Amino acid sequence: MAAKRDRGVGMAYVTAPDRETARRIARSVLERKLAACANLLPAESLYWWKGSIERADEVVLVFKTRRSLLKRLIAAVREIHPHEVPCAVGYAAASASPAYASWIEDSTTHHA
Repeated sequence: MAAKRDRGVGMAYVTAPDRETARRIARSVLERKLAACANLLPAESLYWWKGSIERADEVVLVFKTRRSLLKRLIAAVREIHPHEVPCAVGYAAASASPAYASWIEDSTTHHA
C-alpha cells in the first residue's frame, strides 16, 4: 500500500522592508525547501508602532508550503528578518487542487 501523502497545503504571509530583503528571505526559505514558491508583491503599509501610525513601502511575500512546515518556515524568516517584530503569519489553505497540492509536497522537505 502506498504511503499517504500529506496534501495539507499552507500559506505564509510575510512583509519585508524592501525587494532585496524579500528576495534574500525567499531564497533562504526556498533553499531549505520549506516552501515550494514565494510571490513578491509591492505594498503600502499603515500600522501602529510605538504609539504612532506609521507608513512604509514594503514587499509582501506569499509562500506556498505544507501546513506541517509552517512553524519551521516562520522560524527561518525570523532568523534573518531585519525588523524587531517581523510580520510572519501562517495559515492553512481551505482547499487546493490535488495536482497543486502534490507539487507543493514534492517541492518541499519531508523532514518536518
